[in-house]
Formats: sequence, structure tokens, C-alpha cells
Amino acid sequence: MHPETGNNESVIDFITGESKADAGSEANRQMVERLLVENKGYRRRDIEVDAAIVLDMEGGRYRSTIDLIIRVNGMRFMVLKCAAGALASREREVIAAARLMENYQIPLAGASDGRSAVVWDTVSGQCIGEGLDAIPTKARAVEIFDAMALVPLEERRLARQQLIFKSYDSMNIHRATWQWEK
Repeated sequence: MHPETGNNESVIDFITGESKADAGSEANRQMVERLLVENKGYRRRDIEVDAAIVLDMEGGRYRSTIDLIIRVNGMRFMVLKCAAGALASREREVIAAARLMENYQIPLAGASDGRSAVVWDTVSGQCIGEGLDAIPTKARAVEIFDAMALVPLEERRLARQQLIFKSYDSMNIHRATWQWEK
């Protein structure tokens, strides 16, 4: 029995080797993790699973997790939301997460179900590709990542991006990891 869900369904996470409840989009995440390692050339240590995000907002603190974050040269390069259904509907949530996770805007934000993907440029919010080929290989990521060109989020946009992320994230049906602290 899995402690998070109370059911007997669990899966061993491909990246971490830990037991995970097989609920919600977990099967999608496992496909994306395998794709990143087996087809895109990333090492397991290049990928963060369930990365913590903490937002200090007016009225309290919001805590949640981000499905996957890809690192290049030790720095966060891409945020990935693993989901089923219409991937484009994850745009605002994943772009907001990429804008809030660091003291710089993580360059790429994406959503994937393991069979397809949509990738956005975080700073502009523009879609830069669709399909699994839109997720850069590690070699391509190393080639295009420029730590000197990283852009911080403007302070005047912070509260709005936090609200966008919290609003979308808290609506995720199978998400039991977020919490609001007053």
C-alpha cells in the first residue's frame, strides 16, 4: 500500500528510484523521464523530480512542487510539467513556475505527456516548438544555454506570476502536494 494514496498502485520512479503513487499523471512523468535520459542524452543527475517551489505571497506562503527541472552546467534550464490532455492548457502555469523558481527566469518551460510536448520561451512567453523534438537534447541545451543572458523577473510582475501559478497549480485534481500556510 502506498502511503500517499492508500492504494496498492505504485511505481518506481525512473530518475530517483523511489516508490511513487501511480496516480494522476505519474505514468506520463515516467515516460518523459525515460525520454530525457534514453533519447535526449540527459543524465539522471541533470533532472530534478518534484522540485520544491515556495511562494511568499500576500496573506501567506504557498508550497508546491514542479514535476521536472532539467539542469545544464549545474543551472536550471527547463521546467517541465507532465500531464495528460491538452498540453497547451498548461502554458500559464508552467511559464509562471519557470519565472518564479530562481532569481532568474529559467529559459524554457514545457508540458509533455510523453508522446508529445509544447515548449515555450519563458521570458517572451512565445511557443517555440511542438512535439517531442521541441524538447532540446542535452547537447543542444549546452549549446544554447547562456548563463550571462539570464533575465530576472521584474519586481512589478512578481505578485501576478505568483497568483497565476498558485491558481493553476491548486486546481490540479490529483495534486496532494501543495499547501497554503497563513
